[in-house]
Amino acid sequence: MNMIRTIRISGFGGQGVMLTGQLLAYAANEQGLYSLWVPTYGPETRGGTANCSITISDKPIYSPVFKNSDDLLAFNEPSLAKFGNKIKKGGNVFFNSSLTKHEFNNAEANIYAVPMTELAQSLDKLQVANMVMLGAYLKKVDIFKEEVIIKSLKYFLGEKKVGMLPINQKALSIGYESVS
Repeated sequence: MNMIRTIRISGFGGQGVMLTGQLLAYAANEQGLYSLWVPTYGPETRGGTANCSITISDKPIYSPVFKNSDDLLAFNEPSLAKFGNKIKKGGNVFFNSSLTKHEFNNAEANIYAVPMTELAQSLDKLQVANMVMLGAYLKKVDIFKEEVIIKSLKYFLGEKKVGMLPINQKALSIGYESVS
């Protein structure tokens, strides 16, 4: 097998962009794959723009740089506008339809509108919106095993936030069910 997958995640600071990227990179390592996670921050950590690039492969990765990604998870409209057309042919664009007012089309990509903000609000926990989007992504891109994602989530929550695990799992589930 010769697999390489490039993923870009983008949104406002504070939406969990970096955590989502770190989680995917960590989960890939847990499954015996190679991964690179490269963060890019805007002028502010909270409220400014943030994006990260993740490369996952079954062989060593020699460069973290890519122009077009296989997958995009856009947590807001500015991110969709910036990266929505930087997708490989046949790639996947997942965007937060709760925060996107304009129609988005890319004839060469699979498009998934995920109302991640609304779905997180339905759980009374806006902070898990990134997990809603991740759930949708996991359903459509069959790379990660669910138990590895949960193990990775436990790792990143740590002992202090382990009580947040059930709501994060619920958010993953709701996101998974939100796409067909």
